[in-house]
Amino acid sequence: MLDMDLLKAFVSVVDAGGFTRAGERVHRTQSTVSQQVRRLEDQLGHQLLNRDARGVSLTAEGERLLGYARRILALGAEARAALSGVAPARVVRLGIPDDFALAALTSVVAEFARSRPAVRLAVECGLSCDLDAGFARGELDVVLLKREPGSGPAVEAWPERLVWVCGAGFEPDEEVVSLAAFRQGCLYRNRAVHALERAGRAWRVAYECPSLIGIEAALAGGLGVTVLSDLALNPKLRELRTSDLWPAIPPTELALRAAGNACSASRELAGLIAAFCGREARAAA
Repeated sequence: MLDMDLLKAFVSVVDAGGFTRAGERVHRTQSTVSQQVRRLEDQLGHQLLNRDARGVSLTAEGERLLGYARRILALGAEARAALSGVAPARVVRLGIPDDFALAALTSVVAEFARSRPAVRLAVECGLSCDLDAGFARGELDVVLLKREPGSGPAVEAWPERLVWVCGAGFEPDEEVVSLAAFRQGCLYRNRAVHALERAGRAWRVAYECPSLIGIEAALAGGLGVTVLSDLALNPKLRELRTSDLWPAIPPTELALRAAGNACSASRELAGLIAAFCGREARAAA
């Protein structure tokens, strides 16, 4: 049997991004939370978290456990509420690509949360391939993701223009392209590699990171170039114009999906996000 307290400690560390902040959330010391996660790892016979000076990250086994842990904890809370006669809070689980967690979209989501005080909003940011897998497993109610155009059902979908990007003051090597790339499975990474291969250009992955913040820092530091949505451009980044050296990148698609059994709150949130994305698409056109 999996211990609920140990699962709660594990999920808290993942959500908080570290042991100290997790301890504050569950009202325990950092060392207590760390010991609880170690006990869970010992029980399962797998390391669940990578620990280093920069913080914590999920191992492959930890990633697989996370969805189960959330469902076990939610079911436990539902069982307690059912026996206490108190209706459990409705949870709406939203997935957003890491590079699309824009401040403007965050304000839309925050306004939804304020207007629905009885609803608890759980937001997951990550690569679209991971969000898509989570949605398929039933772990997300509403998901906004990047994908190949027309590759499945969607509430709505919008074309996404991709561009070559580097740091504002960086001049890329014309002989061998150094890529700052998201990890394997990322659609943008695949687009970049295929475009360079078609153009006959030599390339190498010089920097790999799962988050947009890390990619932006690498670009600003002159570690290479990458492919991003034009919406991700900012003063620290420079678009490399299409040429023989920087071939055009076929567009991808931003798609909004909602579970077939989504509750009214989930459908309302999907409608708000669709309206936001529609406005952004019209402004960029």
